Amino acid sequence: MKRRSTQLKSEQEPESRVENSIPCPVPGCDSKGHLSGKFDFHSAAEACPCYHHLTPEDCKSIYQKRIKLSADVDRLEASFGDKKELRQRPLQKSQSTYRSQVDRLRKTKTKSSTSESTRDEPSRDREGNLLGLTSEFDLNLFRQAQSQFAEAKQEQENHDDQSAKLIEFGTFEIESWYRSPYPDEYAKLRKIFICEFCLKYMRSAAILRRHMAKCVWRHPPGDEIYRKNNINFFEVDGKKSKVYCQNLCLLARLFLDHKTLYYEVEPFLFYVMTEYDSKGCHIVGYFSKEKHSLMNYNLSCILTLPHQMKKGFGRMLIDFSYNLSKIENRIGSPEKPLSDLGLISYRSYWTKVLMHYLADFEGKDISIKGTRAVASASDGAASFL
Repeated sequence: MKRRSTQLKSEQEPESRVENSIPCPVPGCDSKGHLSGKFDFHSAAEACPCYHHLTPEDCKSIYQKRIKLSADVDRLEASFGDKKELRQRPLQKSQSTYRSQVDRLRKTKTKSSTSESTRDEPSRDREGNLLGLTSEFDLNLFRQAQSQFAEAKQEQENHDDQSAKLIEFGTFEIESWYRSPYPDEYAKLRKIFICEFCLKYMRSAAILRRHMAKCVWRHPPGDEIYRKNNINFFEVDGKKSKVYCQNLCLLARLFLDHKTLYYEVEPFLFYVMTEYDSKGCHIVGYFSKEKHSLMNYNLSCILTLPHQMKKGFGRMLIDFSYNLSKIENRIGSPEKPLSDLGLISYRSYWTKVLMHYLADFEGKDISIKGTRAVASASDGAASFL
């Protein structure tokens, strides 16, 4: 997935509306057809007819059968009336006949074009040969399920393509990685403009300029709990600053695949890391944690903004969460599962911590629980390394 953040130019260049189509990764495929039978082109292997040993015509035939079957099921359900009484009703003659027919069809396997000894080995470029493994009836059900899944996924991708692709944040233009549940009137825009201090989102650059002329915020709400050089940490209560924390979650969802918390922010504390200059405190990243965690989690969500990555800020956020656990006299670890980037950051952090400890260690016996460096989070170290 393409990820970038670029400094805004003084003069805006004209935006190109032409989007290049993504070719199918399956060798020998021209991207024509779709496993669902509903679309003319595809860009993923799971939607490739060639990958599944089918032709575009086969996929369209499966799609028509699936539509017909769905219509038959809807018609039957409408004729049943109250569904709660279905189990108490005796089988009708047509139902018994159909059941016998299905039982008979399932006893007959499909004929394979190759013998078991000459069957092709599994390949990443093609689906395994399913002929001869099961009955034609079950194979058709499986194909219809694949077709339905491919259709749902393609429709979701088409919906995501209509969501905002870019955000203007301070002096940066950042390309989003995932879709965030902004209101519909904003989600359909190609670019969303966000105030880097109060995190309010807007439709256009003109609205943002007018807002910045009136916005009095120059740092996150809440208490400043740490300062060193130009780095600050602010503790923001989700209950006291609800709108700010909701906007922060919506911003984070643009870059986190597993982010599910958007609006219920009251039970959480948000620790926002900023970089200070003459204009104010600019957000670098943040992490959140529950106020009262039964599992002693010291972190629920963590994010470093894309234009601030690869500067060591992610490790600093992680280290800060463990230092808070030390102050609270708790053994804590982050909630699982972590995002892909979060997992990489934690492994990098613990590798560095343990390597420093081992380099300075002068004793004979060593254990994770015995180290002062990781005494407050021994469970975290063991789980990530």
